[in-house]
Amino acid sequence: MKKFASACLLALAATLANADMPRMELNLGMFRIDAEVAANDADRQTGLMHRRSMAQHAGMLFVFPQPNTYCMWMRNTFIPLSVAFLDQDGVIINIEDMQPQTEDNHCARRPARFALEMNRGWFAQRGIKPGTRLGGLDKAPNRP
Repeated sequence: MKKFASACLLALAATLANADMPRMELNLGMFRIDAEVAANDADRQTGLMHRRSMAQHAGMLFVFPQPNTYCMWMRNTFIPLSVAFLDQDGVIINIEDMQPQTEDNHCARRPARFALEMNRGWFAQRGIKPGTRLGGLDKAPNRP
């Protein structure tokens, strides 16, 4: 019973923390994205953990302090996701599909400044591939 209560409190805390993340509108061509923004260490570490669903055109934008070959994983994440790694200019470097509740690393193939997580298959269903530029990043926090 204690473990269950602790797990519930952890999930509630993560949900409340995510509720405070800023949001911004992004676009990939004609597709609009309502993105939560994880621009600090705590928000990037929590990401979409403990969520059970995400709206069709919603996502999470991870803003990193400088370009690097960042990796993502799915610990405590229940939603199947795809992640697009983007360079400093918002151009997609690579897109990776991720399995829920795994610790497999999914990494940028070259230094990335951003990562955008969407429901798994979102990019492929819209024909979005590496080389496509994400619009709206000029309003992202922590821009140089």
